Amino acid sequence: MRTLSELTDFFYAELHPDLKRLEDERKELARKLIYAAIAIGVIALLITAVILKNSNSYSEADLAPLFIGGAVFMWTKKHMSKDYTHAFKDTIIHPLIKQIDKALDYQKTSYISREHFKRSKLFRNDIDRYNGNDLVTGEIDGVRLRFSDVHAEYESRDSKGRSSLHTIFQGLFIIADFNKHFEGETMVHPDKAEKTFGRLVGSWLQKHNMAQETLIKMDDPLFEKHFVVYGTRQIEARYILTHTMMQRLLDFKKRSSVPLYVSFINNQIYLALTYNKDLFEPTVFSSLLQYKLVKEYISTLQLAIGIIEELKLNERLWSKQ
Repeated sequence: MRTLSELTDFFYAELHPDLKRLEDERKELARKLIYAAIAIGVIALLITAVILKNSNSYSEADLAPLFIGGAVFMWTKKHMSKDYTHAFKDTIIHPLIKQIDKALDYQKTSYISREHFKRSKLFRNDIDRYNGNDLVTGEIDGVRLRFSDVHAEYESRDSKGRSSLHTIFQGLFIIADFNKHFEGETMVHPDKAEKTFGRLVGSWLQKHNMAQETLIKMDDPLFEKHFVVYGTRQIEARYILTHTMMQRLLDFKKRSSVPLYVSFINNQIYLALTYNKDLFEPTVFSSLLQYKLVKEYISTLQLAIGIIEELKLNERLWSKQ
């Protein structure tokens, strides 16, 4: 796989002139959106002022025009940014992916299906809304790989019947062939309980987590500090999570610097990296020419595709039976 330095050189040699043209388009879009925000904001404030003036008692409903105004602006931003976003992905993201490996296929409007997301068993909530984009598929070193941005949400209602959506997961979701068929299921989660409540309380909460399978204790203190393992077969889980595999997961977590979830089910490995944002969307209100943004796009692509090299999924150690 190409290094960050090589991809950065490619970016500046081949893509930077196109990015400059997109920067002019971004500035014009930002100007139009600012005008739209001002217009929508003024109208919402005027309507709210009239309602409050004629209201005998204050209630949250009196502020409805402000919330509606915010929703209208978000819809306007999405609609007005559509062509600019597509142009950015076609001009920048697609060539970067092809530069990493020509065998990879990129579909900017597709994403990992809800069924495959649920099959990972990493998140047990019922899903009420599910979407994504930026699907990448292909084969690297003989291992099939696919990943995309995913956003899964569930809906709740308060005592007054008002509904609201809550994020289950938003970030990069990766599926790769694992070179063995497993009889059981093994799930690796970030160890939030121990980090929040301490070792004793955290360990108790892990053990009594009714939403998960049986807690499996590993013999690596550093791994136990950062991850918690659940599964249906203890021996098989320890067979999968060798000391080498645990070290690679720790290294991968360190590189990504975001919460990492992993599961081993059937003959596939599922990884979910929580970013809480859409990773490959272009900026609108800040310059596209900032190197830190360019580096973020390149590093994210490298991180997703580099999972093959990090975990060495094609090792003969797990040859399929």
